[in-house]
Amino acid sequence: MIESFLASWDLFGTTYLVGLLVAAVLSLVGVWIVARDHIFLGAAVAQASTLGVALALWLGGSAAAARIHFLETDAAPTALAVLASVATAWLAARVGEGRSESHEAVTGWVFLLAGSVPVLMLARSPHGLEEIQRLLFSTLLSASQADLARFLLLGAGTVAASIVARERLLLFTLDPDMAVAVGMRSRTWSSAVAVWLGLAVGLSIRSAGTLYTFGCLVLPPLIAKNLCREVRPMLWVAPALAVGAALAGFVLANGLDFPPAHTTVGLLSAGLPLAWAWRALVRRPPAEGR
Repeated sequence: MIESFLASWDLFGTTYLVGLLVAAVLSLVGVWIVARDHIFLGAAVAQASTLGVALALWLGGSAAAARIHFLETDAAPTALAVLASVATAWLAARVGEGRSESHEAVTGWVFLLAGSVPVLMLARSPHGLEEIQRLLFSTLLSASQADLARFLLLGAGTVAASIVARERLLLFTLDPDMAVAVGMRSRTWSSAVAVWLGLAVGLSIRSAGTLYTFGCLVLPPLIAKNLCREVRPMLWVAPALAVGAALAGFVLANGLDFPPAHTTVGLLSAGLPLAWAWRALVRRPPAEGR
């Protein structure tokens, strides 16, 4: 099976590398999302990215495309996916600071809106609807050299930001009141994390699809959270788990002719109950002696 995987590298090497980079970047960003218990925000942002792609496809087939050449290019869906995901994450962060509506209510509304509108917009466009279904199916086979360069840059920036601002991110994540007390600007940091999340998810969605994007964003950090007692080790445990699961998923998918994204998410999903069992076993109080 491993020999078959290595033999396929010439044909699918770019796909494998993009998949591994996406898993690493999203899992690192996801540590901060899971640590703040904003897991459902990840699903809403991923779904909003799909809405951005649908909007680009819809506009590309309209009269507006004749006046705005950019709408006819392949970059338009990616740009609008990033814009939609960043806007969603930023809006959720802003609303979470206010009292008008709960954070969960806004993310739930965005998730449902972005899940229904793309299908309605493209119901009469077979090509556009096929593209949305491809995103929901989560195939990695369309990854390109441009995606590889994009995620190398995004990965380097994510690692650098996590190293340089680690202590401040930890304080903001774990104790927002103390962060404000020591002079950190809550709104600025919320907006920065929101843009970071939106950028990572928006760029991932067209290459990896919704399932793989959301799975790599939340499952490795959730597993790491059960294996680690602090957030700091999660910053390397989560990416290691994500990359390991992705590599194992690609090998299995190649050997068994399975979809690689689904195989990887399936492995990560199977790992979470094992992490729960490990946590219950390790942290179980010792039996009292008689």
